[in-house]
Amino acid sequence: MRTYGYARVSTKEQKLDRQTAELEKYVDERFIFTDKISGKDFDRPQYQLLRKVAQKGDTIYVKSLDRLGRNKGQVKQELEYYKGEGVRVKILDIPTSMMDIPEGQDWIMDMINNLLIEVLSTIAEQERITTRQRQSEGIAIAKTQGKHLGRPVIEVSDTFVLAYKQWKAEEITAVKAIELSGLSKATFYRKVKEFENSAI
Repeated sequence: MRTYGYARVSTKEQKLDRQTAELEKYVDERFIFTDKISGKDFDRPQYQLLRKVAQKGDTIYVKSLDRLGRNKGQVKQELEYYKGEGVRVKILDIPTSMMDIPEGQDWIMDMINNLLIEVLSTIAEQERITTRQRQSEGIAIAKTQGKHLGRPVIEVSDTFVLAYKQWKAEEITAVKAIELSGLSKATFYRKVKEFENSAI
């Protein structure tokens, strides 16, 4: 049985020091995985590596739920995945998740944690929605003042839309969707972001 840690910040400029310092109370620094990337989804190099190495009986420590991810549905899916794999996830900011429950009492732990996860993940997602709304409002104000922000919007082709829908329906992988769309990885994900934002 091994013990791992996971820390994340959203940008390269932000520091991981505070999170890793807390995690090192429970985990050897060699086994702490870190990402400097948005938590909007789980397509993160070090997180995916952690997901692959964690096995039944292992424990993963995370400072807070929003360091794991910001999308409520996806966070719940990940936690269910680990539960199915027999991997324990302990959130430092959720005291009950840190408790050692006697054998046969796991259902109590599940009930308490599911409630906390529901509440905290909802808050995390609401913060993400609020941030996006503020950004949209800022862009709208800038446009009324005649300012142009960011890169020009890319046209979305039928080929891209078809590949995107198949990918979202989990009929094909992201790699296959990128290949079918005929775009580079960076351009594909940029189009995805624009497409999803325009649909809000």
